[in-house]
Amino acid sequence: MRYVGMQSQISRNNRNSMLLLLMFPLIILGMVWVFLALLNYFDSASAMYDEYGNVIQIHTLNTDVVNDYFLSALPWVVGGVGIWFLIAYFGNAAMVKAATGARSLERRENPRVYNIVENLCMACNMDMPMINVIDDPQLNAFASGIDNKSYTVTVTTGLLNILNDEELKGVIAHELTHIRNRDTRLLITSIVFVGIVSTIMSIVVRMIYNMMLFGGGSRRDNEKGNGMGMILVLIIGAICCAIAYVFVLVTRFAISRKREYMADAGGAELCGNPLALASALRKISGDPGLGHVDRDDIAQLFIVHPQGFASGMMGFLSSLFSTHPDTRKRIEILEQF
Repeated sequence: MRYVGMQSQISRNNRNSMLLLLMFPLIILGMVWVFLALLNYFDSASAMYDEYGNVIQIHTLNTDVVNDYFLSALPWVVGGVGIWFLIAYFGNAAMVKAATGARSLERRENPRVYNIVENLCMACNMDMPMINVIDDPQLNAFASGIDNKSYTVTVTTGLLNILNDEELKGVIAHELTHIRNRDTRLLITSIVFVGIVSTIMSIVVRMIYNMMLFGGGSRRDNEKGNGMGMILVLIIGAICCAIAYVFVLVTRFAISRKREYMADAGGAELCGNPLALASALRKISGDPGLGHVDRDDIAQLFIVHPQGFASGMMGFLSSLFSTHPDTRKRIEILEQF
């Protein structure tokens, strides 16, 4: 069984990256328009009398006014989000290192790893990526970066200590295949997007919390204003949370589990020893890390997701939306090569 379809995988990942790039501005702008529409709706109350002479409040939505405000806010929203995205996108290497505690690995510190990476890169005619190491006894590895200047393979000290040369060769070949397939570019793009949406969601949740905790005020003077403010913030919060949740799901579905199978196949072909990669995955799955990394968006970079398959209902939901397939299935496929 040979690894085929690399160009198809690269084209698919590039297409998914562009899809995410197009979707994200539309989602952000849609959130802004909804926010302005809600403000306009709740601020446009007019008093009317029903058939019994009671005063009732009528709310209307003036889309012309909303569109005018939206067009005025458009340059600021696009500029702010664009700057935020560019900083995060091109600062991804520092972001990943900070989140995982990785550091650069010098050749004199571990020539074994450098020799393996160099030989594999020469075998597949690719530029050599940077090599980072994480001082952690648990076992894991991942690839990251968006271009030749930032492509990086990161391993843990636990992985270096436990795996033999053939197993380590298989793991590194797997990660190099991720780089060759442009998987890392797609993953970094999704991490930046989800991070921005999650930050917005956190701000809204904080607003809801503060409103509920401190928004009581004087019921006699501010009951109407606080009530409308509470409703508005809750609606905005619910909409933002729903949009963020849908965006995360769409991102996870865009990052197909097939990329891990493709990287396994490509790594097996590159290292020439599928059973060694299968053995490495079996060892890693017994003690995957990293224990101190609590960001699931970063964890999706790892060769084995450390939180991917919990027990019970949470395990079912995790496996349903996980970006990683079951490690046991990956091992079974590799053993059939």
